[in-house]
Amino acid sequence: MTIAVIDYGMGNLHSVAKALEHVTHENVIITRDPRRILGATRLVLPGQGAIRDCVGELERTDLRGLVDDMLTRQAKPLLGICVGQQMLLERSEENGGVDCLGFFKGSVDKFPTDMRDEHEQRLKVPHMGWNLVEQHHDHPLWAGIDNNEHFYFVHSYYVNAADDAQVFGTTHYGKVGAHVAIGRDATFAVQFHPEKSSRAGLRLLENFVTWTP
Repeated sequence: MTIAVIDYGMGNLHSVAKALEHVTHENVIITRDPRRILGATRLVLPGQGAIRDCVGELERTDLRGLVDDMLTRQAKPLLGICVGQQMLLERSEENGGVDCLGFFKGSVDKFPTDMRDEHEQRLKVPHMGWNLVEQHHDHPLWAGIDNNEHFYFVHSYYVNAADDAQVFGTTHYGKVGAHVAIGRDATFAVQFHPEKSSRAGLRLLENFVTWTP
């Protein structure tokens, strides 16, 4: 088995690959070679930075069509991480509005600038640090992970998925309920960074490498 971390020039590739190597003896590669991506048994789509740059680099490296095809065929498990989750929606508000891959119906919205907690204390944007994730539905990637477990986040925009049945986890930041884990068929995507989320994050990655959709 080979796990391919898709290298389109954006994302925390090496940290993700190292975390995967920690939880499996299988081959983990970082690649932009279409033949190696097609030959892999599992795919990871990372992302970091502005979404316009991420979508643009995916197109510039000629990987957009390949990723679209992998999503359409659902022939192998795919894990989206951070902006790799956001790109799977239809459209993002970031950078004045960016069309995304459209695998999940819904949008990527900006946190309000005047965020307040339950005590009316101002909250910072980006949302950065540890926050709990409320699990909505059972999923093999949640195996061995407690409901309301903490994961590590860094984001100013959040997913607002249209289909509640595809929402597997929510984080509440101020009055916003961000859909931070979404899934459909052989694809699962998270806003948080499992590679930076200690035991719970490593368990999610371990679940991914043994997941048979």
